[in-house]
Order: sequence, then structure tokens, then C-alpha cells
Amino acid sequence: MLSTKYDAIGETLYFDTLPNGLTIQVMPKPGFAKCYAVFATNYGGADRRFRIGGQWRDTPAGVAHFLEHKMFDTPDGGNALAVLSANGADPNAFTSSGMTAYYFESTQGFYDNLRTLLSFVSVPYFTDESVQKEQGIIGQEIRMIEDNPGFVVYNNAMKCIYEHNPVRDSVAGTVESIAEITAQTLYDCHKVFYNPSNMTLAVVGDVSPERVAAIAREVLPSEPGERPERDYGEAESELPVRRFVTEAMEVSAPQFIIASRFDPAPAGEARARQTAAASLALRCVTGRSSRFYSELYAEGLLKQDFSAELDYSAGSAAFLAGGESSGPEAVLERLNRAVEDFASIDSAAFERQRHAYYGALLRSLDSFENTCVSLVECRFAGYALPDIFSAVESVTKDEAIAFAKSALAPEKLALSVVTPKGQEND
Repeated sequence: MLSTKYDAIGETLYFDTLPNGLTIQVMPKPGFAKCYAVFATNYGGADRRFRIGGQWRDTPAGVAHFLEHKMFDTPDGGNALAVLSANGADPNAFTSSGMTAYYFESTQGFYDNLRTLLSFVSVPYFTDESVQKEQGIIGQEIRMIEDNPGFVVYNNAMKCIYEHNPVRDSVAGTVESIAEITAQTLYDCHKVFYNPSNMTLAVVGDVSPERVAAIAREVLPSEPGERPERDYGEAESELPVRRFVTEAMEVSAPQFIIASRFDPAPAGEARARQTAAASLALRCVTGRSSRFYSELYAEGLLKQDFSAELDYSAGSAAFLAGGESSGPEAVLERLNRAVEDFASIDSAAFERQRHAYYGALLRSLDSFENTCVSLVECRFAGYALPDIFSAVESVTKDEAIAFAKSALAPEKLALSVVTPKGQEND
């Protein structure tokens, strides 16, 4: 395997691309007992329309999430989760709009657990009976999610800023859409998206990179598959579909999300640089040490649950900020003022934020889980995780200001609120 030593952060990253197209990244952590592995496919809830073999295919909402649930089934009637747990691993999986990931951490039996992980994810097993049973289980999950205020405020925010892109829809789909899923649907989508050339493997821990690669060669198919072309719908307007949406639910205080959509930079170095500029802009404008947060927290308009983040997926990108507040509209007004003030930030203040962000990124490497997931996300975005450090070091104040002026312009921001029942007109 090839390796690159990043002296500035004290890490070495091993990288390889197998003949079947699978990318492997290993960040050794000598002396640590815990190891972490993530096996992920560049396939998420928004990948519903795609072209393969020259033909376009449309699939129901929720297939990627449904596949995640069913991939743990094994032909002998067992469950891969139980196998991994019995061998000392702590396994799980998740599906987002842009990817599906299977992972485990363990302090013993790592290589056996890795072999199990790669085996069950690459060999599907579904029956009509098991799919029908799962429809009932996931249907209950969907009904529970739809009653969750956090889901409602987020989903409404995405529908405000996206008119066509399926990222606006729930990753789990609807009760009606999953009823259309059959065992053949799952087999077809697994064949398209779970081929090694559309996947990546990331490992962090005291492991041998060469042995990790050898197990992947041994277990996974030797030939690459065709990578699908995706269609996320018509081009989106720079302006939101709706500027404001509110919904009454059983909550004790209003919950809100302020959102905007922006165009992602091309995959690779440009994406890493945009991510660095955008992240620095958010820290300066909305971070814990910002005037915006300090003043609104002191006034009781923001609480400690407030957060702001970037979401890159499905060919697009979004800014999302929210939490609990007694005055969401006032928060939006003050955010507009904070973005305007950011244009005149002095260089010393910006450099302090740069150093703080760099330090936060360094500390995040202490979390094996965070590092593994970040390795996967960055690989799907066309760059290596350590590249973000050099991007943070070199990005300019003007780049961060330009991002904020464009992506956080007042006319681009939408506000989604879940308000307590009985206070809709207060």
C-alpha cells in the first residue's frame, strides 16, 4: 500500500485502490487496544433515479435505508450483528441521503470481524417473506419518526430550500413508498451500488494496512462493476421554495432550523478548500465564541443545543443551523446582522478562529469513530481527510467572507419552526 506521512498532524495514512475499484484507507494507531472499521457505499436515500447499462431506472423512496436493514440477514437464517457481537465487536450501520455505512469497533478479533463485515455486506440475501416482514417494522419506524419534532423541523427546512432534489425527502421513505419494495428491488440496487468500485473501506487502529488490504482482496469480488450515473432532478433555484414554514406539535418550546442551499465545489481540492472556507465562516459567525452566539445566549434566545453545520450530499450542499429558541424569527434577524458584520472582521480575530478550528480538527482525530467516518466522507468528496488541514491553513479571510455573503445572504435563508400546540398565533 502507498502511504503519506503528514508531519503537521503526526499521522500516516495508507491508501490503496484494489483491481476491483475498492479504495482502502488505513490510519494506524500503534499501541491502542481499540480498532474501528467502516465499510461504506456511495449510495444513500437520495439516489433513487440512476442510469446503468444505458438505461434509466426509478426506485421507490427508502430503498437504501431498507437495504441497510436487510443486509444483516444471512442465508443460514442468522444475523451478522449477532455474529460480530459474539466475537467481541460492537457493530451497527446508518443511512444518510448520500451514503450507507456499516461499521464496528472491537478490542479483540479485529481481523475476523473485518472478514465478517466485508462478507455480509457484499453477499445479499433476501426473500419475499422477509421483505414483507421488514416493511411492517420500517413502517412503524417511519410513523415514529414523523411524530418526532426534530425530524419534522429538519424535513420542513429541506423542503423549503429544495424543490426537486430528493434530498428533501425522508431517507426512510414513506409507508406507501416502501410498500413498493420487493426482494428483487433490493437485489437490483445492491448489484448496482454495492459493487466495490462504488465503495470504500476505512480502518483506524493498531492494525497492519497490508493485512487489511489482503482480507479485502480475499473476501470481495475481484472484478469492478459499472458505476451508476445519478439524476437528482432539475437544477435548483438559488432562492428557497418557501421562506418560512411552521408546524404545531407537542413540544415545550419552539424548535427551529435556519437553512440555505449552495452549490458544492467540484470534488477534490476545490471541495476541501470550500469546506474549509465555509467551516471557518460558520465558526466566525455562529460559533460559541462569536458575538452572535454570546449575545443571544445571554438574552435567552439561544440555548446550548444550538449548532450550525454543512451538509454535502446528492450533488448539492446546505447550511443548517438550529436548536431551541423562544424567538426563532429574532434569531434569524440577528443572524443576518452577524453575516453582515463578518465582512469587516479584523485579521487577528479571523486568525484566532483559524487556530481554534485547526485545534478542533486535531482533537477530532482522537475519536476513532469520527476519524473513520470522516475518511469515508472525504474520499467520496474526492480528497483525503488530512487535506482539510492544509486547506484550513491556506484558505483566506476573503474566501470565508465570500462564502458567507453568498451562501448566507438574507434572501437565501429559510426558517423552519416547530411551535408548541396552542401557541401557533402567539
